[in-house]
Amino acid sequence: MSDRPRLKLTGVVLDSTDARELAGFYRRLLGWEAVEDEPEWVVLAAPDGGAGLSFQTDEDYVRPAWPGDRGHQRMMAHLDIAVDDLDAAVAHALTQGAVLADYQPQDHVRVCLDPAGHPFCLYLPNS
Repeated sequence: MSDRPRLKLTGVVLDSTDARELAGFYRRLLGWEAVEDEPEWVVLAAPDGGAGLSFQTDEDYVRPAWPGDRGHQRMMAHLDIAVDDLDAAVAHALTQGAVLADYQPQDHVRVCLDPAGHPFCLYLPNS
């Protein structure tokens, strides 16, 4: 028997200067619904019951540089999003407000930047 308490990851939180704006982007991108929606805090629920995404307003938020380099805010984390059609997923992300990153490190992955500059990866899971 373990002495470790039960722990369950329930979500990931992304900062931005406008929580509602960034949550709106991911809401359109993923098709998830908001279960909390306050001016400085928004929570999107995963439809399958998995970990959700939360967004908080931070007036001092600084966009990360991708790829990271000295002297600039580096990314602290990124999201991996499995897709079944990479080209269609990238096109969808771009129409929702993402930007395709200049640097693409792998053939089966496309790094995009959300409106707050957070990198996220669209990838084909069986490549």
